[in-house]
Amino acid sequence: MPDRRTHRGPHPQDARLFAPDVWPRLRQATSELAWLLSRGYAPASSLKLVGDRHDLVARQRTAIARSAASDAELARRREHEFRLDALADRRVWLDGYNVLTTVEAALADGVILGAMDGCYRDMASMHGSYRKVAETRPALELIGRTLVELKVGACRWYLDRPVSNSGRLAALLKDTASAHGWTWEVELVQDPDPLLRASEEIIATADSQILNRCQAWIHLARETVTRYVPEAYVVDLGKRP
Repeated sequence: MPDRRTHRGPHPQDARLFAPDVWPRLRQATSELAWLLSRGYAPASSLKLVGDRHDLVARQRTAIARSAASDAELARRREHEFRLDALADRRVWLDGYNVLTTVEAALADGVILGAMDGCYRDMASMHGSYRKVAETRPALELIGRTLVELKVGACRWYLDRPVSNSGRLAALLKDTASAHGWTWEVELVQDPDPLLRASEEIIATADSQILNRCQAWIHLARETVTRYVPEAYVVDLGKRP
């Protein structure tokens, strides 16, 4: 079935699954999952154990999996996080879809997860395809404004070539940058993740596997949402219960 979405908004059941009265249970589950991961237990079996214990449905299990991290992972990410006030004139490489979809979801009232590592993550799942939505251009504008305010020197957006409509998004990125005089480069590559993991550049991403390997990173999506989407529906699972 073709993707006919016009917004990056919430799932129909999210109002119930992520209601404020559920947050304490989700935070407890996230903390327990992190405890198990810190002691070397397998992620899949740990998630099942915690999910079953707290009677979580699949979407809630996805949320705690995206929010938890082991103590070693958290320490490593803190060590390599680049200070936002030191970005002046520095180059930044963007994990394009990762940054963009989170800001799109925030603008569309989708659930935004505040994770243990301080990142904001959305609940979207692209499954190899991307569709421009009503929030796409506004999200790009806000990301661009944030980069300008952080005084970033130049940016390079990386998009997954196999994802459908990547070419159209690349054209939109270039058009947006040209309209504002922003120094943006756009590259379509087969798989940006290995490139971003190995790079010594500053990476804008919330992808856990990239954060565990890259040399320097910033939480650009969180900074953009914090500055420009204060009404975003943020479910903070990074707080200890």
